[in-house]
Amino acid sequence: MSDSGTEIETGRRFAFGDNWWAFARHVDDARIGRARESLAAALGSDDLSGRTFLDVGCGSGLFSLAALRMGARVRSFDFDGTAVAAADGLRRRFAPEAAWPIEQGSVLDKEFTAGLGRFDVVYAWGVLHHTGALWDALDATCDLVRPGGLLYVSVYNDQGRASRLWWRVKRRYNRSGPLTRWTLVLGSAAYLGRRRVLNGLARRVRRGGRAGGPGARARGMSARHDLVDWVGGFPFEVATPGEVFSFVRRRGFELRFLNTCGGGLGCNEYVFERVAAGGTPRDRRLTA
Repeated sequence: MSDSGTEIETGRRFAFGDNWWAFARHVDDARIGRARESLAAALGSDDLSGRTFLDVGCGSGLFSLAALRMGARVRSFDFDGTAVAAADGLRRRFAPEAAWPIEQGSVLDKEFTAGLGRFDVVYAWGVLHHTGALWDALDATCDLVRPGGLLYVSVYNDQGRASRLWWRVKRRYNRSGPLTRWTLVLGSAAYLGRRRVLNGLARRVRRGGRAGGPGARARGMSARHDLVDWVGGFPFEVATPGEVFSFVRRRGFELRFLNTCGGGLGCNEYVFERVAAGGTPRDRRLTA
């Protein structure tokens, strides 16, 4: 049994791969399109032609596939073997002729990461805070970016006491049986749903009562699978934007894009550029 399987069996890790496997069945061209739009918005371009793209903790493989459709040369890996199988399933469905390697490996495995090389774009969305060693994982991910390349990373926001409470919920979920797990999921859904309703009403008041736009799930994801991932996602670490910015800047990067969750629950997104040796930071996020 793999290390990920042992940790899942002993309640020390959420079965991320099982959740991604279930989600992958729902992936279609519309979801791929929304994933592509989210990548383009952060990177500043819809064209990755000639660029190398590494997906760290690829999950279902949705964003690897989106990058492939943007013209990138893609390589993906995940610690969870079931996630690797889910991503390979997407490859066979949507890109059977693509030269798109998908491997099982850990970003914390120095021997493994040393063999990967460096990439133009390194993508690690919602992954590093689930390794159990956030800062070591972020350090290793920084090393995978070539000079002049981009690091696109998201990390759970540190909410202080609220984050510590969610840590306990997640630990309880992974140490419990099916009944307790679904109780935690349903209770969290009710709590989070109430907050979304109140926040939505507040936004409508600020807009003068106008309704929002279409209800398509951002990034092509699924609300149901995201909920299970949120409640069960363990290990679980958090960081403030300032902590992430300082850590990555010390490693030779400059911030190019930032999208925060407004101090609340969720991920803060960052795109950093690794300043080329002897050069100065570029103003543009991505150039041809």
